[in-house]
Amino acid sequence: MKTQVNSSGDRLYRQLVLKILNLMGSGEYPVGSRLPSERELAERFAVSRPTIREAIIALEAQGVVSVKTGSGVYVRERQSDVLSLGQSVSPFELIEARVYIEGEVAALAASLITDEQLHTLRGLLTEMAKENIQDEASSFGADRKFHSVISDASSNRILGLFITQLWEAQETLPNIRMAHSAVCMKDTERRMAEHEAIFDALKSRDPNAARAAMRSHFARMLTALHETTEEAALKEAKLNASKIRERFSFERMVD
Repeated sequence: MKTQVNSSGDRLYRQLVLKILNLMGSGEYPVGSRLPSERELAERFAVSRPTIREAIIALEAQGVVSVKTGSGVYVRERQSDVLSLGQSVSPFELIEARVYIEGEVAALAASLITDEQLHTLRGLLTEMAKENIQDEASSFGADRKFHSVISDASSNRILGLFITQLWEAQETLPNIRMAHSAVCMKDTERRMAEHEAIFDALKSRDPNAARAAMRSHFARMLTALHETTEEAALKEAKLNASKIRERFSFERMVD
């Protein structure tokens, strides 16, 4: 049966990841089974084979599947991770985790980063600036790559896996994705300045400065998230009050 993947604002591969996870949960793709080939999946979901590859990479990063060269993609028993908590994970929890983990990763990376990695980070800063000008900051493509390069520079694969899972949660769980987008779009210039400060600290090979710059980045995000949450709560309260006022108006009583 052919399934059409909606091509709205979300990246196609993210939608595809959710669909495959649902099929795993329903038992269609049980633990230990081999997923259909790229071609079969592309036909079933009406997407391109590169999109299928992106989805498989994301699923592998989540620990949901294992790719065996020459054999195929196999469903693994899902481990307990941040994604398995689903909607119970709050944006505040995710930012708190990133403060602790990415702050230390930046400090570690500062003493190990190569000139080539610094060159890549500089290019990603340019890419982020272009996204802002073109009003594409909500894509977060360059942003994620920037943090990924820092993760790689730490030369610690376990920490890198944690960061990958945090990004997958941020991009896959709807409540966190919406909150993150709203926060990051509030002040794109300051967001750029924060990434520049992180880069400068790494370039200076200063672990303490790198840790402080990364934490400062998330401190602003946390403040913006509080403001966004408060604005939404106030808007909802006003709407509810308006409905009560309309329902129990004196004009309605005397009509």
